[in-house]
Amino acid sequence: MKNERKNIKRNQLLSFIITLIIIVVVNVIGSFIYTRFDLTSEKRYTLSDTSKEILKNLDDYVYFRVYLEGDFPAGFKKLRKEIKEMLDEFRANSKFIDYEFINPSESNDAAERNETYKLLYQSGLNPTELSIQTKDGTSQIVIWPCALVSYQEKELPLDLLDTQIGKSSEAALNNSAQNLEYKFISAIKDLSQRKKPSVAFIEGHGELNENEVYDITQSLSKKYNVSRVTIDEKITALNGRTENRDSSIVINSNYDAIIIAKPTKPFSEKDKFIIDQYIMRGGKVLWLVDPVFAAMDSLQSSESTMGNTLNVNLDDMFFKYGVRLNPNLLLDYNSAAIALRTGQMGGQAQIEYFRWYYFPLLNAASNNNIVKNINPIKADFVSSIDPVISNSDIQKIPLLKTSDYTKISTAPVFISLSMLRQNPDKRMFSQKGQNVAYLLKGEFESLYANRMTSGITDSEEIGFMSSSEPTAMIVVADGDMIRNQFHIPKGYPLPLGFDQYTQITYGNKEFIENAVSYLVDGEGLIGVRSKELKIRLLDMNKVNDNTLLWQVVNVVLPSALVIILGLILALIRKKKFTK
Repeated sequence: MKNERKNIKRNQLLSFIITLIIIVVVNVIGSFIYTRFDLTSEKRYTLSDTSKEILKNLDDYVYFRVYLEGDFPAGFKKLRKEIKEMLDEFRANSKFIDYEFINPSESNDAAERNETYKLLYQSGLNPTELSIQTKDGTSQIVIWPCALVSYQEKELPLDLLDTQIGKSSEAALNNSAQNLEYKFISAIKDLSQRKKPSVAFIEGHGELNENEVYDITQSLSKKYNVSRVTIDEKITALNGRTENRDSSIVINSNYDAIIIAKPTKPFSEKDKFIIDQYIMRGGKVLWLVDPVFAAMDSLQSSESTMGNTLNVNLDDMFFKYGVRLNPNLLLDYNSAAIALRTGQMGGQAQIEYFRWYYFPLLNAASNNNIVKNINPIKADFVSSIDPVISNSDIQKIPLLKTSDYTKISTAPVFISLSMLRQNPDKRMFSQKGQNVAYLLKGEFESLYANRMTSGITDSEEIGFMSSSEPTAMIVVADGDMIRNQFHIPKGYPLPLGFDQYTQITYGNKEFIENAVSYLVDGEGLIGVRSKELKIRLLDMNKVNDNTLLWQVVNVVLPSALVIILGLILALIRKKKFTK
């Protein structure tokens, strides 16, 4: 009996020593070998190859100051947790990542807090005000779901909260969480790249002026060198020429992408040829073109106007590249509102808001990353686009469409404010959703293939190409989608997508930014947006119906199992040590 007890103690000691050795060995190995296991179904903690490559190429520290710290609702605590876990994953892939969480409302001194808020405003950050239900009623709290990203001498503000029109707060927070990797890695890329890509707005054909695209220009300037270029039939306007020592000529694109925003005057054949050859050499184009001209300005003095076909001499180019912009206007029952003066009372103008069917709210027409999880986009007098059979093997991906309550009016279209005074018959909006924006990618055939003389095709200086390198373009049948409003009465430009009358911010800016990002950077960076996180919320009805059951399962059952296990072990010991 005594020897048996000694053997038991010896075996227990030996087991303890072996376990201790294993723990030490595992920790030593772990200090040299690092790995993480992502067991989530959607692989939420697995970075994309693009992100890993950008992190691997860092040569200096990137510092994140996240201002989401403090006492706030559970949804924002979850978002904070997601941010920390994402930054930890970044840090696991690069030694040059560091971060801190800061509470901007920490001070009890109101003046000090306001000074902190002022500095954050000046840095480009914006807070969110929430109404919180308390025992004493409702209180307002200020939350800063934002971050400042620093690299060397540069700094970039990030808004980490993605609000979505018509979506619940849970959906908005979930969408914010799934876009974290894209926002963070985009910021790192923008700050760390040595040379900014070049983007040019084309002018000279009645396109939108600098003030009309002021806000998007400022936003794009954070990532790209943005300029304005007049082609003016100069062959070197978009494709530059350099001469080698052997007198041979090398032709390279001057810009990574160009934007043609709402032209109102016809393009000359020479300008079209220059754009065509820019595309043939791999150039990217964002087209925003109105097939029909109509403007709200015409309705200010008169309650009616006409929407007429607008010929800017681009139809043959679009047809060659694979799409047709139709001479029509789309009316959509799901539309934005406009403000109209309906009278006067007490010396003050009476303003009412009416649904204006010529301003459709566009939604994603596919699951492409350019339009994934963005707010509805406000269109102004938009037309439909149809894909056509082209000689080249071009992928034609729809990006934006109207709702399934659409009416198609072929130009010329009589437009009158009198329709606002009538109760519309919903049966009028009987057509299905119409595509209004397309992504085209592949190897395009030149509009001028088999049309040029040998003197042009054989010219080394011209460098004519009959088919393109793999490239992409985005065609939108609405020139106003990129135009910002101006403050009334002060006249300064407002953020793109913000409607000063309804105080709603639409997804116009995000769409344009995503479109340019896709054209300049390709599918790698924008592909990071493809990650989806599933919301796993409790079914409160089931919770309430089964409260007692789950209390038993979580409290009584574990206690019963412990007691039963204890009794079994006691019986075993008694049987073992009793003769």
